Amino acid sequence: MSETSNKSRRAFLRGAAAAGAGTVAAAATARAQAAPDPLITEVQPWASGLGEGVDATPYGLPIRFESDVIRRNVPWLTADPISSINFTPIHALDGTITPQGCAFERHHSGAIELAKQDFRLMINGLVDQPLVFSYEDLERFPRINRVFFCECAANTGMEWAGAQLNGAQFTHGMIHNMEYSGVPLRTLLEEAGVKTEGKWVYVEGADASSNGRSIPLEKALDDVLVAFKANGEALRMEHGYPVRLVVPGWEGNMWVKWLRRIEVVEGPVESREETSKYTDTLADGVSRKWTWVMDAKSIVTSPSPQAPITHGPGPLVITGLAWSGRGAVSKVDVSKDGGKTWETARLANPGEPMALTRFYLDTTWDGSEMLLQSRAMDETGYVQPTKAMLREVRGENSVYHNNCIQTWWVKETGEAENVEVS
Repeated sequence: MSETSNKSRRAFLRGAAAAGAGTVAAAATARAQAAPDPLITEVQPWASGLGEGVDATPYGLPIRFESDVIRRNVPWLTADPISSINFTPIHALDGTITPQGCAFERHHSGAIELAKQDFRLMINGLVDQPLVFSYEDLERFPRINRVFFCECAANTGMEWAGAQLNGAQFTHGMIHNMEYSGVPLRTLLEEAGVKTEGKWVYVEGADASSNGRSIPLEKALDDVLVAFKANGEALRMEHGYPVRLVVPGWEGNMWVKWLRRIEVVEGPVESREETSKYTDTLADGVSRKWTWVMDAKSIVTSPSPQAPITHGPGPLVITGLAWSGRGAVSKVDVSKDGGKTWETARLANPGEPMALTRFYLDTTWDGSEMLLQSRAMDETGYVQPTKAMLREVRGENSVYHNNCIQTWWVKETGEAENVEVS
Protein backbone atom coordinates (compact mmCIF):
# COMPACT_ATOMS: atom_id res chain seq x y z
CA MET A 1 0.00 0.00 0.00
CA SER A 2 1.35 3.45 -0.90
CA GLU A 3 2.02 6.21 1.61
CA THR A 4 -0.89 8.14 0.07
CA SER A 5 -3.19 5.18 0.66
CA ASN A 6 -1.94 4.86 4.25
CA LYS A 7 -2.69 8.56 4.88
CA SER A 8 -6.14 8.21 3.30
CA ARG A 9 -6.91 5.20 5.48
CA ARG A 10 -5.74 6.95 8.65
CA ALA A 11 -7.84 9.97 7.73
CA PHE A 12 -10.86 7.75 7.15
CA LEU A 13 -10.42 6.05 10.52
CA ARG A 14 -10.07 9.36 12.35
CA GLY A 15 -13.15 10.76 10.62
CA ALA A 16 -15.20 7.65 11.19
CA ALA A 17 -14.25 7.51 14.85
CA ALA A 18 -15.23 11.15 15.32
CA ALA A 19 -18.57 10.48 13.61
CA GLY A 20 -19.22 7.31 15.60
CA ALA A 21 -19.33 5.07 12.50
CA GLY A 22 -19.00 1.28 12.76
CA THR A 23 -15.26 1.01 12.11
CA VAL A 24 -12.36 -0.49 14.01
CA ALA A 25 -11.37 2.90 15.39
CA ALA A 26 -14.94 3.92 16.14
CA ALA A 27 -15.59 0.69 18.05
CA ALA A 28 -12.40 1.16 20.07
CA THR A 29 -13.41 4.76 20.84
CA ALA A 30 -16.86 3.64 21.96
CA ARG A 31 -15.40 1.01 24.30
CA ALA A 32 -13.02 3.55 25.81
CA GLN A 33 -15.87 5.99 26.50
CA ALA A 34 -18.29 3.40 27.90
CA ALA A 35 -18.44 1.96 31.39
CA PRO A 36 -15.14 0.46 32.63
CA ASP A 37 -14.37 -2.81 30.87
CA PRO A 38 -13.46 -5.51 33.44
CA LEU A 39 -11.16 -7.13 30.86
CA ILE A 40 -9.07 -3.96 31.20
CA THR A 41 -9.67 -2.87 34.78
CA GLU A 42 -9.74 -6.19 36.66
CA VAL A 43 -7.19 -8.97 37.07
CA GLN A 44 -8.37 -11.97 35.08
CA PRO A 45 -8.05 -15.69 35.99
CA TRP A 46 -5.26 -16.27 33.47
CA ALA A 47 -3.15 -13.63 35.21
CA SER A 48 -3.96 -14.79 38.76
CA GLY A 49 -1.92 -17.96 38.93
CA LEU A 50 0.58 -20.20 37.24
CA GLY A 51 0.06 -21.77 33.83
CA GLU A 52 1.15 -25.13 32.45
CA GLY A 53 4.78 -26.19 32.61
CA VAL A 54 6.94 -26.81 29.56
CA ASP A 55 6.49 -30.60 29.78
CA ALA A 56 2.66 -30.52 29.83
CA THR A 57 2.43 -31.14 26.08
CA PRO A 58 5.70 -32.64 24.79
CA TYR A 59 4.42 -32.24 21.21
CA GLY A 60 2.68 -28.87 20.88
CA LEU A 61 -0.98 -28.83 19.87
CA PRO A 62 -3.31 -25.94 18.97
CA ILE A 63 -5.05 -24.23 21.86
CA ARG A 64 -8.62 -25.43 22.49
CA PHE A 65 -10.05 -22.14 21.23
CA GLU A 66 -8.89 -23.12 17.72
CA SER A 67 -10.47 -26.58 17.80
CA ASP A 68 -12.61 -25.78 14.76
CA VAL A 69 -9.57 -25.42 12.49
CA ILE A 70 -9.53 -29.00 11.26
CA ARG A 71 -9.60 -31.11 8.12
CA ARG A 72 -13.11 -32.08 7.10
CA ASN A 73 -14.53 -34.57 4.64
CA VAL A 74 -17.80 -34.84 2.74
CA PRO A 75 -19.16 -38.32 3.56
CA TRP A 76 -21.29 -38.68 0.42
CA LEU A 77 -18.36 -38.03 -1.96
CA THR A 78 -17.05 -41.59 -1.70
CA ALA A 79 -18.33 -44.96 -0.53
CA ASP A 80 -15.61 -45.49 2.07
CA PRO A 81 -13.07 -43.25 3.87
CA ILE A 82 -10.33 -45.81 3.11
CA SER A 83 -10.32 -44.54 -0.47
CA SER A 84 -11.36 -40.95 0.02
CA ILE A 85 -10.26 -37.40 0.69
CA ASN A 86 -10.53 -34.67 3.28
CA PHE A 87 -10.02 -30.93 2.94
CA THR A 88 -7.55 -28.36 4.26
CA PRO A 89 -9.26 -25.58 6.30
CA ILE A 90 -7.90 -22.87 3.99
CA HIS A 91 -10.60 -20.45 5.16
CA ALA A 92 -9.08 -20.39 8.66
CA LEU A 93 -5.39 -20.15 7.75
CA ASP A 94 -3.19 -17.22 6.80
CA GLY A 95 0.23 -16.94 5.22
CA THR A 96 1.07 -19.74 2.80
CA ILE A 97 2.60 -22.67 4.73
CA THR A 98 0.09 -25.38 5.60
CA PRO A 99 0.60 -27.08 8.99
CA GLN A 100 0.96 -30.81 8.44
CA GLY A 101 -1.90 -31.51 10.83
CA CYS A 102 -4.23 -29.43 8.60
CA ALA A 103 -2.97 -30.60 5.20
CA PHE A 104 -5.53 -32.54 3.18
CA GLU A 105 -5.31 -36.32 2.70
CA ARG A 106 -6.11 -38.46 -0.33
CA HIS A 107 -5.87 -42.25 -0.04
CA HIS A 108 -6.49 -45.07 -2.48
CA SER A 109 -6.31 -47.93 0.03
CA GLY A 110 -5.83 -46.17 3.39
CA ALA A 111 -2.80 -44.68 5.14
CA ILE A 112 -0.24 -47.28 6.22
CA GLU A 113 2.34 -47.52 8.98
CA LEU A 114 5.80 -48.08 7.52
CA ALA A 115 8.78 -47.76 9.88
CA LYS A 116 12.03 -46.17 8.72
CA GLN A 117 13.96 -49.37 9.32
CA ASP A 118 11.54 -51.27 7.08
CA PHE A 119 11.76 -48.75 4.25
CA ARG A 120 13.43 -49.72 0.98
CA LEU A 121 13.50 -47.84 -2.32
CA MET A 122 14.45 -49.75 -5.46
CA ILE A 123 15.60 -48.14 -8.70
CA ASN A 124 15.60 -50.65 -11.55
CA GLY A 125 14.72 -51.07 -15.20
CA LEU A 126 16.79 -49.34 -17.87
CA VAL A 127 19.69 -48.43 -15.59
CA ASP A 128 23.35 -49.39 -15.54
CA GLN A 129 23.15 -50.64 -11.96
CA PRO A 130 19.89 -51.47 -10.14
CA LEU A 131 20.04 -50.07 -6.61
CA VAL A 132 18.15 -50.44 -3.35
CA PHE A 133 18.28 -47.60 -0.83
CA SER A 134 17.44 -47.68 2.86
CA TYR A 135 16.17 -44.62 4.71
CA GLU A 136 19.65 -44.11 6.16
CA ASP A 137 21.12 -44.24 2.67
CA LEU A 138 18.87 -41.39 1.54
CA GLU A 139 19.92 -39.26 4.50
CA ARG A 140 23.55 -39.48 3.37
CA PHE A 141 22.90 -37.78 0.02
CA PRO A 142 23.07 -33.98 -0.31
CA ARG A 143 19.56 -32.67 0.31
CA ILE A 144 17.63 -29.56 -0.61
CA ASN A 145 14.62 -27.66 0.78
CA ARG A 146 11.83 -26.40 -1.46
CA VAL A 147 8.31 -25.02 -0.91
CA PHE A 148 5.67 -26.44 -3.27
CA PHE A 149 1.90 -26.78 -3.39
CA CYS A 150 0.25 -30.17 -3.83
CA GLU A 151 -3.23 -30.01 -5.40
CA CYS A 152 -5.55 -32.89 -6.15
CA ALA A 153 -6.65 -32.96 -9.80
CA ALA A 154 -10.26 -33.11 -8.56
CA ASN A 155 -9.98 -29.94 -6.48
CA THR A 156 -13.06 -27.82 -7.30
CA GLY A 157 -14.31 -30.77 -9.36
CA MET A 158 -17.83 -30.70 -7.91
CA GLU A 159 -18.29 -27.15 -9.20
CA TRP A 160 -18.27 -28.04 -12.91
CA ALA A 161 -22.05 -28.56 -12.91
CA GLY A 162 -22.87 -25.56 -10.72
CA ALA A 163 -22.36 -24.11 -7.25
CA GLN A 164 -22.34 -27.23 -5.10
CA LEU A 165 -20.33 -26.97 -1.88
CA ASN A 166 -20.67 -23.99 0.44
CA GLY A 167 -17.21 -23.20 1.70
CA ALA A 168 -13.68 -22.54 0.46
CA GLN A 169 -12.53 -25.58 2.44
CA PHE A 170 -14.81 -27.80 0.35
CA THR A 171 -14.52 -26.12 -3.05
CA HIS A 172 -10.73 -25.55 -2.98
CA GLY A 173 -9.37 -27.38 0.08
CA MET A 174 -7.75 -30.31 -1.75
CA ILE A 175 -4.47 -28.40 -1.60
CA HIS A 176 -1.58 -27.84 0.74
CA ASN A 177 1.69 -25.94 0.58
CA MET A 178 4.70 -27.19 2.54
CA GLU A 179 8.45 -26.94 2.67
CA TYR A 180 9.86 -30.31 1.63
CA SER A 181 13.32 -31.59 2.44
CA GLY A 182 14.84 -34.45 0.51
CA VAL A 183 17.05 -35.66 -2.30
CA PRO A 184 16.51 -34.67 -5.94
CA LEU A 185 15.36 -37.70 -7.91
CA ARG A 186 17.98 -36.76 -10.49
CA THR A 187 20.70 -37.56 -7.92
CA LEU A 188 19.42 -41.09 -7.37
CA LEU A 189 18.87 -41.77 -11.06
CA GLU A 190 22.37 -40.59 -11.85
CA GLU A 191 23.68 -42.89 -9.14
CA ALA A 192 22.00 -45.82 -10.91
CA GLY A 193 22.91 -44.58 -14.39
CA VAL A 194 20.00 -44.14 -16.83
CA LYS A 195 20.39 -45.91 -20.17
CA THR A 196 19.83 -43.92 -23.36
CA GLU A 197 16.64 -45.80 -24.23
CA GLY A 198 15.07 -44.79 -20.90
CA LYS A 199 12.44 -42.05 -21.46
CA TRP A 200 10.02 -42.46 -18.56
CA VAL A 201 9.98 -43.58 -14.94
CA TYR A 202 7.25 -45.74 -13.46
CA VAL A 203 6.79 -45.05 -9.74
CA GLU A 204 5.08 -47.22 -7.13
CA GLY A 205 4.10 -46.86 -3.48
CA ALA A 206 4.31 -49.49 -0.75
CA ASP A 207 0.59 -49.43 0.11
CA ALA A 208 -1.92 -51.99 -1.15
CA SER A 209 -3.00 -49.82 -4.10
CA SER A 210 0.64 -49.03 -5.08
CA ASN A 211 -0.85 -46.03 -6.94
CA GLY A 212 1.56 -46.63 -9.84
CA ARG A 213 2.22 -43.56 -11.99
CA SER A 214 4.29 -42.90 -15.12
CA ILE A 215 6.34 -39.68 -15.27
CA PRO A 216 8.38 -38.48 -18.26
CA LEU A 217 12.11 -38.74 -17.59
CA GLU A 218 12.54 -35.07 -18.49
CA LYS A 219 10.35 -34.08 -15.51
CA ALA A 220 11.98 -36.67 -13.24
CA LEU A 221 15.40 -35.18 -13.95
CA ASP A 222 14.18 -31.60 -13.58
CA ASP A 223 12.66 -30.82 -10.18
CA VAL A 224 11.12 -34.02 -8.75
CA LEU A 225 12.11 -34.60 -5.11
CA VAL A 226 12.34 -37.76 -2.99
CA ALA A 227 11.20 -36.14 0.26
CA PHE A 228 11.38 -37.33 3.85
CA LYS A 229 10.63 -34.11 5.77
CA ALA A 230 7.87 -31.52 5.54
CA ASN A 231 7.88 -28.18 7.34
CA GLY A 232 11.02 -29.25 9.15
CA GLU A 233 9.72 -32.49 10.65
CA ALA A 234 9.13 -36.05 9.50
CA LEU A 235 6.27 -36.62 7.10
CA ARG A 236 2.98 -37.56 8.72
CA MET A 237 1.73 -41.09 8.15
CA GLU A 238 -1.11 -39.81 5.99
CA HIS A 239 1.35 -37.90 3.82
CA GLY A 240 3.53 -40.89 3.02
CA TYR A 241 5.86 -41.40 5.99
CA PRO A 242 8.72 -42.08 5.80
CA VAL A 243 9.33 -41.10 2.14
CA ARG A 244 7.17 -39.70 -0.65
CA LEU A 245 7.61 -38.28 -4.12
CA VAL A 246 7.17 -34.55 -4.73
CA VAL A 247 6.30 -33.58 -8.33
CA PRO A 248 6.19 -29.76 -8.37
CA GLY A 249 3.32 -28.12 -10.23
CA TRP A 250 1.76 -31.43 -11.29
CA GLU A 251 -1.47 -32.99 -10.04
CA GLY A 252 -1.34 -34.59 -6.62
CA ASN A 253 -1.96 -38.19 -7.74
CA MET A 254 1.58 -38.17 -9.20
CA TRP A 255 3.04 -37.46 -5.75
CA VAL A 256 3.31 -41.14 -4.86
CA LYS A 257 3.39 -41.80 -1.10
CA TRP A 258 5.24 -44.53 0.83
CA LEU A 259 7.65 -44.64 -2.11
CA ARG A 260 9.09 -48.13 -2.81
CA ARG A 261 10.11 -48.47 -6.48
CA ILE A 262 11.17 -46.34 -9.44
CA GLU A 263 11.56 -48.19 -12.71
CA VAL A 264 13.15 -46.53 -15.74
CA VAL A 265 11.19 -47.57 -18.84
CA GLU A 266 10.95 -46.77 -22.55
CA GLY A 267 7.39 -45.44 -22.44
CA PRO A 268 4.43 -44.92 -20.09
CA VAL A 269 2.97 -48.05 -18.54
CA GLU A 270 -0.28 -48.11 -20.50
CA SER A 271 -1.99 -50.93 -18.62
CA ARG A 272 -2.11 -49.13 -15.29
CA GLU A 273 -4.65 -46.81 -13.72
CA GLU A 274 -2.99 -43.50 -14.45
CA THR A 275 -3.67 -43.65 -18.19
CA SER A 276 -7.42 -44.17 -17.81
CA LYS A 277 -8.70 -42.65 -14.58
CA TYR A 278 -6.92 -39.32 -14.65
CA THR A 279 -8.13 -38.01 -17.99
CA ASP A 280 -10.41 -35.07 -18.78
CA THR A 281 -13.39 -36.05 -20.93
CA LEU A 282 -14.71 -33.25 -23.14
CA ALA A 283 -18.32 -32.64 -24.22
CA ASP A 284 -17.86 -34.62 -27.46
CA GLY A 285 -16.50 -37.67 -25.60
CA VAL A 286 -12.87 -37.08 -26.55
CA SER A 287 -10.53 -37.12 -23.55
CA ARG A 288 -7.60 -34.87 -22.82
CA LYS A 289 -4.81 -37.22 -21.72
CA TRP A 290 -1.79 -36.53 -19.51
CA THR A 291 -3.08 -33.20 -18.24
CA TRP A 292 -0.59 -33.21 -15.41
CA VAL A 293 0.17 -29.52 -14.93
CA MET A 294 -2.10 -27.53 -12.61
CA ASP A 295 -3.05 -24.24 -14.29
CA ALA A 296 -3.16 -20.86 -12.56
CA LYS A 297 -5.90 -20.64 -9.96
CA SER A 298 -6.99 -18.56 -6.99
CA ILE A 299 -9.64 -18.36 -4.28
CA VAL A 300 -10.82 -15.72 -1.82
CA THR A 301 -10.62 -17.46 1.55
CA SER A 302 -12.06 -14.57 3.60
CA PRO A 303 -14.76 -13.38 3.46
CA SER A 304 -16.25 -16.70 2.41
CA PRO A 305 -19.07 -18.99 3.56
CA GLN A 306 -17.03 -20.39 6.46
CA ALA A 307 -15.41 -17.04 7.23
CA PRO A 308 -18.21 -14.44 7.19
CA ILE A 309 -17.80 -10.75 7.98
CA THR A 310 -18.57 -10.44 11.70
CA HIS A 311 -18.29 -6.67 12.07
CA GLY A 312 -20.20 -3.80 10.56
CA PRO A 313 -19.25 -1.56 7.65
CA GLY A 314 -15.74 -0.13 7.59
CA PRO A 315 -12.22 -1.37 6.94
CA LEU A 316 -12.13 -4.90 5.54
CA VAL A 317 -9.24 -7.16 4.59
CA ILE A 318 -10.12 -9.44 1.69
CA THR A 319 -7.59 -12.26 1.45
CA GLY A 320 -6.96 -15.48 -0.41
CA LEU A 321 -4.52 -17.78 -2.15
CA ALA A 322 -3.22 -18.04 -5.70
CA TRP A 323 -0.98 -20.60 -7.40
CA SER A 324 0.22 -21.96 -10.72
CA GLY A 325 1.89 -25.19 -11.76
CA ARG A 326 3.59 -23.41 -14.65
CA GLY A 327 5.59 -20.93 -12.58
CA ALA A 328 5.16 -18.04 -10.19
CA VAL A 329 1.99 -16.02 -9.69
CA SER A 330 2.67 -12.51 -10.99
CA LYS A 331 -0.61 -10.73 -10.20
CA VAL A 332 -3.98 -11.24 -8.55
CA ASP A 333 -7.05 -9.09 -9.17
CA VAL A 334 -10.13 -8.97 -6.93
CA SER A 335 -13.65 -8.04 -7.99
CA LYS A 336 -16.47 -7.05 -5.64
CA ASP A 337 -19.14 -6.94 -8.35
CA GLY A 338 -18.93 -10.33 -10.04
CA GLY A 339 -16.20 -9.48 -12.52
CA LYS A 340 -17.51 -6.15 -13.85
CA THR A 341 -14.60 -4.22 -12.34
CA TRP A 342 -11.29 -5.37 -10.88
CA GLU A 343 -8.78 -4.09 -8.33
CA THR A 344 -5.19 -5.29 -8.11
CA ALA A 345 -4.53 -7.09 -4.84
CA ARG A 346 -1.35 -6.82 -2.80
CA LEU A 347 0.86 -9.91 -2.84
CA ALA A 348 2.20 -10.66 0.63
CA ASN A 349 5.47 -11.73 -1.00
CA PRO A 350 6.62 -12.09 -4.59
CA GLY A 351 5.22 -15.26 -6.13
CA GLU A 352 7.40 -18.37 -6.09
CA PRO A 353 7.26 -21.10 -8.75
CA MET A 354 4.78 -23.88 -7.97
CA ALA A 355 4.02 -22.50 -4.51
CA LEU A 356 1.03 -20.77 -2.94
CA THR A 357 0.97 -16.97 -2.93
CA ARG A 358 -1.05 -15.04 -0.36
CA PHE A 359 -2.88 -11.93 -1.55
CA TYR A 360 -4.68 -9.13 0.28
CA LEU A 361 -7.03 -6.35 -0.77
CA ASP A 362 -7.22 -3.75 1.99
CA THR A 363 -10.54 -2.07 1.33
CA THR A 364 -13.64 -0.52 2.88
CA TRP A 365 -16.98 -2.29 3.06
CA ASP A 366 -20.07 -0.09 2.97
CA GLY A 367 -22.37 -2.86 4.19
CA SER A 368 -23.90 -3.63 0.82
CA GLU A 369 -23.89 -6.94 -1.03
CA MET A 370 -20.76 -8.05 -2.86
CA LEU A 371 -20.02 -10.70 -5.48
CA LEU A 372 -16.43 -11.51 -4.54
CA GLN A 373 -14.05 -13.03 -7.08
CA SER A 374 -10.30 -13.36 -7.54
CA ARG A 375 -8.35 -13.82 -10.76
CA ALA A 376 -4.75 -15.05 -10.88
CA MET A 377 -2.13 -14.46 -13.54
CA ASP A 378 1.20 -16.29 -13.73
CA GLU A 379 4.58 -15.43 -15.18
CA THR A 380 3.76 -17.14 -18.49
CA GLY A 381 0.98 -14.60 -19.10
CA TYR A 382 -1.81 -17.12 -18.46
CA VAL A 383 -4.97 -15.59 -16.93
CA GLN A 384 -7.35 -17.65 -14.79
CA PRO A 385 -10.59 -18.24 -16.78
CA THR A 386 -14.23 -17.97 -15.80
CA LYS A 387 -16.32 -21.09 -15.41
CA ALA A 388 -18.24 -20.20 -18.57
CA MET A 389 -14.99 -20.04 -20.54
CA LEU A 390 -13.96 -23.48 -19.29
CA ARG A 391 -17.37 -25.03 -19.98
CA GLU A 392 -17.36 -23.67 -23.53
CA VAL A 393 -14.16 -25.58 -24.27
CA ARG A 394 -14.43 -28.63 -22.02
CA GLY A 395 -18.09 -29.18 -21.25
CA GLU A 396 -19.11 -30.72 -17.92
CA ASN A 397 -18.10 -34.39 -18.26
CA SER A 398 -14.89 -34.16 -16.24
CA VAL A 399 -14.28 -33.58 -12.54
CA TYR A 400 -10.60 -32.75 -13.04
CA HIS A 401 -8.63 -29.55 -13.59
CA ASN A 402 -11.33 -27.01 -12.81
CA ASN A 403 -9.38 -23.78 -12.28
CA CYS A 404 -12.31 -21.42 -12.83
CA ILE A 405 -12.92 -18.10 -11.09
CA GLN A 406 -14.96 -18.69 -7.92
CA THR A 407 -17.78 -16.36 -6.77
CA TRP A 408 -18.92 -15.70 -3.21
CA TRP A 409 -22.13 -13.74 -2.67
CA VAL A 410 -21.48 -11.66 0.45
CA LYS A 411 -24.81 -10.53 1.88
CA GLU A 412 -25.63 -7.39 3.88
CA THR A 413 -25.43 -9.54 7.03
CA GLY A 414 -21.81 -10.39 6.25
CA GLU A 415 -22.66 -14.03 5.55
CA ALA A 416 -21.45 -15.54 2.26
CA GLU A 417 -22.75 -18.15 -0.14
CA ASN A 418 -21.34 -20.06 -3.11
CA VAL A 419 -23.04 -18.81 -6.28
CA GLU A 420 -22.51 -18.50 -10.02
CA VAL A 421 -22.71 -15.34 -12.10
CA SER A 422 -23.44 -15.17 -15.80
